[in-house]
Amino acid sequence: MAKLEIGHKEGHWVMLQNIHLMPGFLLELEKKLDAFAAEGSNPSFRLFVSSDPSDCIPVGLLERAIKLTNEPPQGIKQNMKRAFISFSKEDVEDKDPKIKTILFALCYFHSVMLERRKFGPKGWNMKYPFSAGDLRDSAVILNNYMEQNSSSGKIPWDDLKYLFGEIMYGGHIVDGWDRVLCKAYLDNLMNDALINDEAELFPFIENRPGISFKCPQPLPYEKYVEHIEVECPGETPLAYGMHPNAEIDFRTQQCLELFSLLQEIQPKDSSGGGEGGSSVQEKVQEFASRVYEEAQLDQLKINIDDLNQKLGENKDPYQNAFMQECDSMNVLIKVILVALEELALAFKGELTMTENMEALMQSIYLNRLPAKWAKFSFTSTRGLGSWLDNLKQRLEQLNIWKESPEKMPMVTFINRLFNPKSFLTAIKQVYARKEEQELNKMSLYTHVERKMYWEADLPPLKEKDGAYIFGFQIEGARWDASVGQLEESHPKKPFSIVPVVKCIPQVIVAGKEDKTIYKCPIYKTTGRGATFVDQAQLKTK
Repeated sequence: MAKLEIGHKEGHWVMLQNIHLMPGFLLELEKKLDAFAAEGSNPSFRLFVSSDPSDCIPVGLLERAIKLTNEPPQGIKQNMKRAFISFSKEDVEDKDPKIKTILFALCYFHSVMLERRKFGPKGWNMKYPFSAGDLRDSAVILNNYMEQNSSSGKIPWDDLKYLFGEIMYGGHIVDGWDRVLCKAYLDNLMNDALINDEAELFPFIENRPGISFKCPQPLPYEKYVEHIEVECPGETPLAYGMHPNAEIDFRTQQCLELFSLLQEIQPKDSSGGGEGGSSVQEKVQEFASRVYEEAQLDQLKINIDDLNQKLGENKDPYQNAFMQECDSMNVLIKVILVALEELALAFKGELTMTENMEALMQSIYLNRLPAKWAKFSFTSTRGLGSWLDNLKQRLEQLNIWKESPEKMPMVTFINRLFNPKSFLTAIKQVYARKEEQELNKMSLYTHVERKMYWEADLPPLKEKDGAYIFGFQIEGARWDASVGQLEESHPKKPFSIVPVVKCIPQVIVAGKEDKTIYKCPIYKTTGRGATFVDQAQLKTK
């Protein structure tokens, strides 16, 4: 405030940085500027402010400001160019040829780390604040390490990969599978092939004619910039080692977000904008009729007491897992029915409309799962209508099981469970009890059968031999049932349904890693991240 006073009186320039960190101060700042405007400022006085995107900046402050935004570049070429020219000519020209080559590869790695974020969960399980500072600091480390090892002539690849992947960039990464991905990129880039020849930077593009971007032999600074401009191909998911289908999903998601915003801002009090539209109340009543008449949730609630009487106290792990599912389902059904009953009474004027009720109505109108229901729901990214259909399917599986709860279902739809991890743990618990093994030394081996659950009779399994499960879809690859292994996805088909999987419990045995097996992470939804369940072992060439 003192600096502002001086600047206002004497005509100085004042800069306040990162104002989004002081939301309380911004209200005072707005009042101060109003006072300056009333007094009349020195014509030379200027106030500059910087901020990250934030909703805490007062509208009055924004309205009186000339706004400049620094948008990050889009695409691998623009990111590469920005990454490389962040180093001055002196930083590059005078360096050892090996350092120049590794620095160029490091710029590509940095660009990939940034640009993969646009693919959402397919790019990274979580959002990470990678920045130019990570690249700059990695370059400093590279220079120091190469100078220290100049006498030996050997490049300390393992040290460099650890520093880049575990400390500089890896310091941001908190998800284990994201760390695996980061390490894979560095293993592909940081090796002797990078120095000995013009190494291919784009991974897995051997059978993709016309798509290539190589790390050049040491060049002058301007030639490196020219190489990026001329040789780097147009934007493609292949630049990141991803299938072309990833571009379709990315663009589709952009469209969905755009239309979702348009839907939010259209008038909701009238007919919803256009002929044939429905008001919010009509949409709510239509959804309620689906709940009561189509899904019949009010009639299909599971009687826990009856189940407890049938099973007694000595329940096996499978029965415990299904009982937990029944409890979760009953709680969710109760939450839905109570909320809809309250809305019906509010429409009749028998209850006062509350803020929570209005939020619920808006969610139903926009075909979104209400936040209050989501707290008690299974993890899902579906729209509300599709979510209700899925809820009915899950309820049907539990109702089939409750008819003969002493028997294990022949095939369990794992994608219809609230907590699939509990069921997978039950498979290991049964084996551990029968074979008197320690549970923490157990793992599950996944054997994919040749047929879907409706195509063939499966041989019955003993309890200790595991369980049949169904409901997996592979994203980013395709399961070829004819040869029983992973293959590349078909164009425009991002998902592949996996046949019945036999989960076999076994004791963990330390041994050599099997290169024909891909350890595939399993997630509840395409949102990945915190929805991680377990890993499957899938055959691959």
